[in-house]
Amino acid sequence: MAVLRSRHEAEALAARLPPLLVQAERVAATVAQGVHGRRRVGSGDSFWQFRPYVQGDPVARIDWRETAKSERAYVRENEWEAAQSVWLWHDRSPSMDWRSDRNLPTKRDRAALLLLALAALLVRGGERVALIGAGLPPAHGRAVLDRLALIMERSGSTVEGLPAVMPLPRHASVVLIGDFLMPLDETRDLLAGYAVSGVRGHLLQVLDPAEESLPYDGRVRFEGMEREGNLTLARVEAVREQYQSRLAGHQAGLAALARGHGWSLAGHRTDRPPHQALLALYGMMSGGLPPGHAAFATGGSA
Repeated sequence: MAVLRSRHEAEALAARLPPLLVQAERVAATVAQGVHGRRRVGSGDSFWQFRPYVQGDPVARIDWRETAKSERAYVRENEWEAAQSVWLWHDRSPSMDWRSDRNLPTKRDRAALLLLALAALLVRGGERVALIGAGLPPAHGRAVLDRLALIMERSGSTVEGLPAVMPLPRHASVVLIGDFLMPLDETRDLLAGYAVSGVRGHLLQVLDPAEESLPYDGRVRFEGMEREGNLTLARVEAVREQYQSRLAGHQAGLAALARGHGWSLAGHRTDRPPHQALLALYGMMSGGLPPGHAAFATGGSA
């Protein structure tokens, strides 16, 4: 009876976990078998900022002098400690909710899975992670994964596109996951904003296979998902080569932007196993690829 009761308790616990987290941890577990810890950098123990105390922070870390100045409790963070954090973001714009085949995940679902799997992998290595725009400080441990998963599952679409530049400590890491099909100027402004404070990071471009190959023939009506309007082509095959050339040019532009700002860039297609993209991304963060290297895993057969 005790074994049966334990089983029921375990099943009830698993049922409360967001499905995204369960899947992400499976992907992370697959990759974790073949990677080593990241090389870390720090910049000493100099003071960086005070931030509001949140549940889960050790009480011993409260700065009572700063707390006495207001009605809120504050925690003191040092530059080195903040520099050991990884700030994550995935695109939630309407275009990410598209897929060319019902058997494929949407770009948004795949981006969210990779973000959470990366967080799980980083937490396993003792890293502190945070979600850009969530308003929560970097943290580590199982609790942060549960919190990230719940925030991501409850978040809807947004038309804001790329995130605003956040004030981060020098040497902190940023990971941005999306399709990055917006004008290159928008991406340039974001990377330049972080470069001013010495923050470097990594871009992972997630595309549906149809966005790469444009496999359609004949008359096709394309509907814009972000106020671009609609477009009807009488013979799609007539523009396929030109389309593929423009996509390649856009990706080359992304690679140039990443290289110019000391970032790395990789590509992933939603018909490929997610652990391949996670391994490439983690490799870039560990120094496996030089800054600006474009590791696009979109071409070839599945």
